[in-house]
Parts: sequence; C-alpha cells; structure tokens
Amino acid sequence: METIARGIVRFRKWILVVAVLLLVPSAMGAVATRVNYDILTYLPPELDSMLGESALESDFNLASTGMITVEGLPTSELIAMKDEIAALPGVSQAFWLSDVLDAAVPAAMLPADVQQFMFGKNDATLMLVRFEQPSASESTMNAVSKIEKLLRKDCFFGGLSVILQDTRALINQEMPLYILCAVGASLVVLFLALESSLVPLLFMVGLLFPIVYNFGSNIIFGQISYITQALATVLQLGVTMDFSIFLLHRYEEEKHRYPTKDEAMTHAICNTFSSITASSLTTIAGFLALCTMRLTLGRDIGLVMAKGVALGVLCTITILPSLILVFDKAVSSHRHKVVIPQLKKASYFVTRRPGAILAVFALLVIPFGLAQSKTGVYYTLFDSLPQDLTGIVGTNKLKEDFGMTTSHFILVDENLTNTEMRGLCDELKGLDGITQVVAMDEYTGPGFDADILPAEVSELMQAGGKKLILANSSYGSGTDALNTQLDNMTALVKAADPGGRITGEGAMTKDLIEIAAVDFSNVSVSSIVAVFIIILISFKSLSIPVLLVASIESAIFINMGIPYFTGTSLPFVASIVIGTIQLGATVDYAILMTTRFQEELAAGRNTRAAAQQAVQFCSQSILSSGLTFFAATIGVAAISRMELLKSICLLIARGAVISMGVIIFVLPCLLILLEPVIRHTTLGWAKKPATKQTV
Repeated sequence: METIARGIVRFRKWILVVAVLLLVPSAMGAVATRVNYDILTYLPPELDSMLGESALESDFNLASTGMITVEGLPTSELIAMKDEIAALPGVSQAFWLSDVLDAAVPAAMLPADVQQFMFGKNDATLMLVRFEQPSASESTMNAVSKIEKLLRKDCFFGGLSVILQDTRALINQEMPLYILCAVGASLVVLFLALESSLVPLLFMVGLLFPIVYNFGSNIIFGQISYITQALATVLQLGVTMDFSIFLLHRYEEEKHRYPTKDEAMTHAICNTFSSITASSLTTIAGFLALCTMRLTLGRDIGLVMAKGVALGVLCTITILPSLILVFDKAVSSHRHKVVIPQLKKASYFVTRRPGAILAVFALLVIPFGLAQSKTGVYYTLFDSLPQDLTGIVGTNKLKEDFGMTTSHFILVDENLTNTEMRGLCDELKGLDGITQVVAMDEYTGPGFDADILPAEVSELMQAGGKKLILANSSYGSGTDALNTQLDNMTALVKAADPGGRITGEGAMTKDLIEIAAVDFSNVSVSSIVAVFIIILISFKSLSIPVLLVASIESAIFINMGIPYFTGTSLPFVASIVIGTIQLGATVDYAILMTTRFQEELAAGRNTRAAAQQAVQFCSQSILSSGLTFFAATIGVAAISRMELLKSICLLIARGAVISMGVIIFVLPCLLILLEPVIRHTTLGWAKKPATKQTV
C-alpha cells in the first residue's frame, strides 16, 4: 500500500487531470441512464398481478391508459380535442362514445352499465387515452405532458401515466434544491468542525467526483428508480464525508511526525485506507442487505449506494489527497477556531453514572420499542404526492364523478361462453364495493348486435386469447376493504377460469403489502447479521458485535417509534430502508468509540478512565460526522413536497442524531459495566491494569 500511496502523492497533478477527464463519460452515462418512476414495476414478475399487467401491455395495449373527465364541454369541441389528442406521438387511441355511436344518437340507447361507465355526475363524460408504450416510458410521459396542454376548461386528466409524469416533473424541479440544501447545510457544519475555512470546499469538490462517477456508472444497470436518483447524492454525501474527515485528521497528525508534506500524506493515505476500508464495509453491508428484498427497488437502492460508498473510498485515497496537497498552503493560511468541541464535561458525567444512565435509557427504549411495531404504514404512494398535481386532481375527479376509486382489470380465457361470462359478471356485481362491471359479452346477446362495434373497440375487450372485464370499486388501493374485495374477486375468477388473473393498481398494491412485510424482516435480519459478522471479524469478539449492534438497534427503535407518538404514518419504503441505512451508516460511531476504549485500556488506564478518554476524544469526530449526516438530509426533509422523500430524509436525519447520542452517552456505560465479559470473549483484548486510576 505504501508504494501506491507514494505514487498517488508523486503523480497528484496527473491524478487530478484524469479525474476531471473521467467526469465527461460519467456525465454522459448519467444522462443516458433511464429513471423509472413506477415503483409497482419492481414487483416480482411471476405474480399474477404482474403477469396480468404484462398481458394488458402486450395484448390489449391497456397497461398505459389515461382517463380524461370532461365536464360540460360541447360535443363538437370534445370531439375536436379527442382528435388532437389521438394525433399526438406516443398515443395509440383516444376513445369516446363517438367511436361507438354517432354523436347524434341519444346516450339513453346504450346499456345501463355502459352509460354509467361513460357518463357521470356534474354533466361529466369519460374519454380514454391509450398509449403506445408503458406508463413509465419516456414516450408516454412526453405524450401526457402534451395532452395536459391540450385540455380545455373543466377537463381533468387522471390515471397512473399522468401521476408518473407529474412525479417526474416534480423530481426534476426539486432535485437541484435537494443538492443545494445538502451541500449548503453540510458546509456550515464542516466550517464549524474544521480548522481551515478552505477544507470544507475541498471536501465538496472531492465528493463531486465519486458522486458523478456513481451516477455515470449506473448505466450498467440500465435504469434506476426516481427514489434512488433523489436520495443518492444526499446519502453519498452524508455517508462518505467521514472518510474525508479521517484523511484530513490523519494528515494533520502525520505532519508532526514527518519533515515533508509528501511523506506525511503518504503515511496518512496508508493509515486512512485501512481504517476507512473497515469502516466502509459495515456501510456497504447495510446497503447490500437491501438486495434481499423481493421488491427489486431494494436492489436498485442497495447496489447504487454500495457502489457509491466504494467509489467514495477510492476517491478519498486518490483524488482528495491530491487536492489537499495542491492547495496545502492556502489551507494553512485560512485557519480559524473550531466551534464543535470535545465533550470533556459530558465524558466525566457519563463515566461516573453508568448504572443510572442505562436504567433511564432502558425505561426510554421500552415504550419506543413497543411503539415502533405499531407505527402506521401506507402503501399507496400517490398519497405521498402533493394533492394539487394534475394527475392527482384528475384521479380524484374520476372518483367523484364516476365512482372510479380503483379499477380492476380481469383477464379470463376467451373460450368462456357468453353465459359463463355473464354469470361471472353478475357475481362480481354482487360484491361489496363494486360499482361497475363492464364486459363485451354482456352486450353481445339478444338486444345488442356485436357487429356495430368497430374493430378497435372489440380489440379493447378481447385479445391474445383473453377476454377483458373491467370492474370499478369504491374502495381505495391499499385499504383492508379493497384487499378483502380482491380476495373475494379472485375466488370468483379462479372458479370460472383457473388461469384467470386480476391486475391493476389495487391488485399490485395488495401484492406490494404482502411482499413488504416479508422484505422488512429479510432486510432487518440480513443487515444485522452482515454487520455483526464484520464487527466480529474486526474485533475477534463474540460480545462486542452484540453490544454495538444492540446500541444502534435501540436508536433505530426510538427513531421508528417517534412517528407512533406523533400520529404520523410512514410510506412502506421508508419503514423498510431506514433500519439498514441507519445501522450501516452510524455503527461506525460505535466502532470508533469501542476502538478508542480498547486503546486506552491497553495504555494502562482502568475501565472508567478508558471510557472517559474515549468519550472525550471521540466525541468531536462523532459530532462532526453525525451533524454532517444530519445536515445533508434535514434540508431535503424540510423542502421536499414529496412525502416519501421527506419521510425517508427526516428519519435518516433524526436517526443520525439519535445514534450519535446513544453512542456518546449509552455505549460507554455498557463498555464500563460489561468490560469483564468483553475481556473474556475477545481475543487480544487489553488486560486490566494492576494499578487503578480514578476519573
């Protein structure tokens, strides 16, 4: 490693040149990486709802459908608008009553269910828009954007495609603000924590490289989710800032030992590499634990962030040293007093009252531990969007005027007879909460001539060897009532056709709920086991991993229990990912504290004195790191209009502060009281000194 370090120091200017040049392909890769705004597409493809969605897309071209509620618009203007929409790129069909009957034919001639489907309250009628590509495709979202500009007064555009386009527009609008807030707030903390006014700026420049490299290399995955895109910069900044701080502190220390700055940096790189590599492994393990989720959104976030941390380590030992050396004189000439202090008084307070502190903490953790399991969780992510978005307003209008709170798409075998289809439709109509059932077979018997239907209308209801039944529900997605309704519907459909499938937002959300419960357990166990093993190997101890993981898990319990007491519901994604992020990102504080405690014992101090020294000299680093992590995320929580991102960032910010407090005030008490246990279960642990010292 020393040879590599000397090479880095020697060729520092060339390293900076290459690093800058690599930004160009990285930026190109970042632009070329597709962003997926539809979380439901991350469901396992073998589920019935996903197989049904695939059939809707490939056979019926209905997987991406928008619905326009038109209130009180003259027929001539409505038809003109329909024709304009149908002519847009990306739109395969704009369907209204005029595609079935002449506009002059009274609507009363239509069957009652069709009337109910096409006409609603407030003098409203319904126009369907089918798109050529899936809902989250670039083609569809561009078409949606153009349709919104064509809508007349009192026309409301709803459906998944519209909401996804709104999500994209909102993310693109807010992303620069996220980065600005994260960078600005982090700079404030770094200015308070570091002696040089220039170093925080160098840190930000140094972090620019791994962040851009990370986004550029995401092209290997083909696409990333919008959640990953929005969080990656903020998380990478907060999680990897520690590495920069470690390198700088080590460099300043080595400058007192070696005559030249080149020698000092060489040894700083060697020593920092070993420490941050071990430290980064727990963070990487935490993120990789997300890959155990069946919902592949976890893999999306986990791989991108694990890669980002690895790139952060690489750039910290190559690019950052080069920057520091190039600007060394300027760094030295811009020094000021450090504001964030060592907690010397607090260190004595903690180490003199370990039993009392642990007793109070236990009384605090118990209610929060019970509460965190009862914190409300919601799965309909549209609820996390601002309610004034075009797609949300339009979807709410569908509920208001047509009772279309949720639409179910039912696919059955085309060989089902007309009688069987009618029987199934009648049974579906009898279920609680079903407001409409529409199927072509209901209207092709006596009294209705199927030949009058144009071919494109017939293709809406039968294709790919399947017949389509549309059932509208008055229940909202993700509710217990709708999930019960879906269970009853599934029983009826499977009785009529064992190969029948139900899909749509409601069915996919139900699958999401069932999968999320398993994913939460898998991620929690995987992250704990991975971090436990890394700490076990690092310390060669059976007891230390238990203490450190338990300390952070208790902080997680408190963090996740707070929403219960504040009456706040969390989006399911937040409840799954926060535990592994908080564990992986903040267990480093516990490792730092324990390592210093071990060093002080080896230096001959007794248990209390060792703990006091560990708290005093680690507190400044922990505060600097934790407050930077807090600053990087709290700004996003404050400004984001997307409840999903707001919730995740608020949990991360609050979790950083809680973990920081637990490690500074609680972990030392555990180390003091359980030191005999640690000594007997750890290889190479410092022996207890014969002469006692007092604190």
